[in-house]
Amino acid sequence: MSRVNDVGGQTGFGDFTVEPDEPPFHADWEARVYALNAAMLRRGVYNLDQFRDAIERMPPADYLAAGYYERWLTAIETLTSGHDDG
Repeated sequence: MSRVNDVGGQTGFGDFTVEPDEPPFHADWEARVYALNAAMLRRGVYNLDQFRDAIERMPPADYLAAGYYERWLTAIETLTSGHDDG
């Protein structure tokens, strides 16, 4: 099943810029989301496959509008809310 994140070989998504010396995080909240995800994975709250699937199940418009760590936060919220539809 193809999902919105499966864009291999597709065109028309616009240009992107690689920042020289790009920092790993552009804001403090991104680092916190990264750390939170690492802690959840370590504690076995969910696994990496569940995390990836939660990102990929985002509604297409939300997925395309969200940044990288916004998608991570959405997945964490989905997997820890007790209302996971997957």
